[in-house]
Amino acid sequence: MIKNIKLTKKAGLYLVMLILALIFTFPFVIMFFTAFKSQAELQQPYFTLMPKSFTPENFIGAMATGNWPRYFYNSAFITVITVILSLFLNSMAAYSFSRLEFPGRNALFMFSLIALMIPEQVIMIPVFLRLKTIPFLGGNNWLGIGGTGLLNSYAGLVVPFVAHPFGVFLCRQSFMTFPKSLDEAAILDGCSRFRIFWNMYLPLSKPVLVTLGLLKAVTTWNQYTWPLILTNSDGMRTVQLALSNFSTEFTTNWGYVMAATTLIILPVMILFLCLQKYYVSGIVASGIKG
Repeated sequence: MIKNIKLTKKAGLYLVMLILALIFTFPFVIMFFTAFKSQAELQQPYFTLMPKSFTPENFIGAMATGNWPRYFYNSAFITVITVILSLFLNSMAAYSFSRLEFPGRNALFMFSLIALMIPEQVIMIPVFLRLKTIPFLGGNNWLGIGGTGLLNSYAGLVVPFVAHPFGVFLCRQSFMTFPKSLDEAAILDGCSRFRIFWNMYLPLSKPVLVTLGLLKAVTTWNQYTWPLILTNSDGMRTVQLALSNFSTEFTTNWGYVMAATTLIILPVMILFLCLQKYYVSGIVASGIKG
């Protein structure tokens, strides 16, 4: 009797998960099939899920509208650099908060978490002004006047997203699960603190680092507002900004939008499918100990 109840609960849970998966997947299905519809089908007065005939004309037309190889390069370059720097700096800060003893360590860590409660949109203008007035960059003088600073540059798109308290928190939670005897043994063998961090903590934290890297990659790849504010040239556009090529004041070419969006989300989907096992284990590992 108890066994049957457990099986029923398990079957009910799987059914709910299947329904939720279908609900979340359905918009992507619509996007995929719409991308292969002809312009005549898109303009018909009634909706059909499947196209009458699969045609690549939307993909060809979308990629011919603008410099899409450059847009993909910009997004990929910004994402890769941001992820690499973020993993290194956030994990190093997390190691300091979890293993180094210094006055005010816990208070400083808690204070840094306050930034999690501040919406990104609130600090965009102050960050923009700060990047614009950096001395000796972009034609600025030593007072930060006369030029553009880091505006319309790769550095300006990367720097604000390199360090984030969530990344520090995630790595710290994982590092806290390591036994302190590991550090003590390494110190007795003559290892420096940085060598312990580099040769021991990073290799042992692969699931958490992959999780953080995946989250950072998705966030950076999908950034729209910040590149819109910071850049002002076609050569610095990212893929998200390039979607505006298909919209005018009076109309939107939905076939082109769906085709371009399908290509844009492919790298993220492939990345997640390849790293999903590390993502799950990383989330679990980071929450074992506070």
